[in-house]
Amino acid sequence: MFGEIRNEKGERLDYRWHPAGPGTGPHPVVLLGHGVTAHLDRPFVQALAEGMAAAGISALRFSFSGNGASEGRFEDSCITKEVADLGSVIDAVTAAGYDVSYAGHSMGGAVGILRAAADPRIRHLICLAAMIHTGRFVESEFGEATPDQGFMWDDPACPLSSTFVRDLKGIESVAPKIAEVRVPVLFVYGIEDDLVPGEEGREVFSKANEPKELVELRGSNHVFAGPATQEMVTAVVSWLQRQFSAQAIDGHSAEAPQALES
Repeated sequence: MFGEIRNEKGERLDYRWHPAGPGTGPHPVVLLGHGVTAHLDRPFVQALAEGMAAAGISALRFSFSGNGASEGRFEDSCITKEVADLGSVIDAVTAAGYDVSYAGHSMGGAVGILRAAADPRIRHLICLAAMIHTGRFVESEFGEATPDQGFMWDDPACPLSSTFVRDLKGIESVAPKIAEVRVPVLFVYGIEDDLVPGEEGREVFSKANEPKELVELRGSNHVFAGPATQEMVTAVVSWLQRQFSAQAIDGHSAEAPQALES
């Protein structure tokens, strides 16, 4: 569909396409970005893509450079580089005539806030357990590890680079940027999340512009494991259906998604 997608450095970005079916005119597609040390095959990311497609919403899940099967070095991965990666994916998808929305998990959520604040091509933003205070995150999770010597969560496959640490500390927080996002935003957080606390979700929600919605899932951890997977999928798909239906009524969308079967 989109051929090879490469970032600004020429690195190929791995992706999977979940089409909702043929349509006429501009058709909405939701891009799905993962969190730190993850990739496009995270079970809940795949479940969300499949749930969207079943509901008539095309989805494209991808791995940021240096992660999964995408080209690039993991040690170069950081928020700033991933914001550029997302721009390259948006370039490819919009060039094919699609309207773009974005759903990002954890660090991918921080990426989405920064990109949406500066890129008007993103029509809707979904923050799934989005990392907000990036400096605090890197200090609390990896403060005892030595950059360029230690590892993320003691995993040798995930070296902690000085590039990553400097970038997250330099950004410090994406909370101020949410006020620059001028599109509908959905925030989804798990009450049992021990990596990104729910109060960060409530804080960024309070700073966001209308229209906005906050969903807090009881019993859900950072990766929406177990029953929380379907609860998250249902919440996101239902919200997107309402957004696309409103756009269709306003004449901004050529095709409205079908209803999700229960």
